[in-house]
Amino acid sequence: MSLAGSTVGVLGPGAVGGVLAVRLAQAGVDVVCIAREATAAAIRSEGLSLRRGREIATEHPEVVERLTTPVELLLVTVKAPALDDALARVTAVADVIVPLLNGIEHLETIRARVDGRVIAGTVGLIEAYRENPTTIVQGTPAMRMTLASGADPRTVALLQSGGTDVRVDGSDREVLWEKLVRQAPVAAATALTQRSVGELRADADWRSRLEEAIAEACAVAAADGVDLPAAAQWEIIDAMPPQLTTSTARDVAAGRPSELDAITGAAVRAGRRLGVPTPTLERLLEEAEERCLAQSR
Repeated sequence: MSLAGSTVGVLGPGAVGGVLAVRLAQAGVDVVCIAREATAAAIRSEGLSLRRGREIATEHPEVVERLTTPVELLLVTVKAPALDDALARVTAVADVIVPLLNGIEHLETIRARVDGRVIAGTVGLIEAYRENPTTIVQGTPAMRMTLASGADPRTVALLQSGGTDVRVDGSDREVLWEKLVRQAPVAAATALTQRSVGELRADADWRSRLEEAIAEACAVAAADGVDLPAAAQWEIIDAMPPQLTTSTARDVAAGRPSELDAITGAAVRAGRRLGVPTPTLERLLEEAEERCLAQSR
């Protein structure tokens, strides 16, 4: 399948978006980054660099403050607190839109605001952060992306061309809940404690608390029509690198707006909507939010 002439827009070339933008550009795909004015100016001047270990790759994608030209694929890679502002900078039509935000509530917001076919997606097996506006540091070697079953072969091929392991499996709800049931407890716990996944799972008290929270999240997902055994989620958590942390924890530590409400808050709100009690998740959210407030003072 020829990918010549394909254009991929990356709305928010931060950590995940920056990794994808550089790797797709390396593969010869036409990439246009949509960023705020200061970030756009910096990328125009210096390019966009991806550092993995001692390896540094720099690409010079097109970058704009507003997307006014249609693209074949639009990747929405901003964090939840920045979503409204980012969507206001997209006025062009995209054939396919793949949001890669955490949580479950963003999909309908994007469908209501942007013209194009929206397909749920999540990313995993990656730890990355933005060192500065033009440099992304990737601490893990791979990236896995899961797309809902509506993804067409060309979209999959485009993403695979950048070296991403792409899987197509499940409905929108199944794709989003599969990540959220473990992420909602872990994001709150790492933000609250500033401890790694390995430290938390090795602590008997914290492991017990996380087990309760994951069981609650799985019960909410089941009430929403998605059956996810808690034991399978623990297999994934136990296989994570021990030093792994979360972007939520890093944002809280730095006093930046975090995705805590979009991740843990979304699971709690879904529980209330569906009549499923989530006392452990609610308490984790409350304690993590208190940590956020203290950190921002």
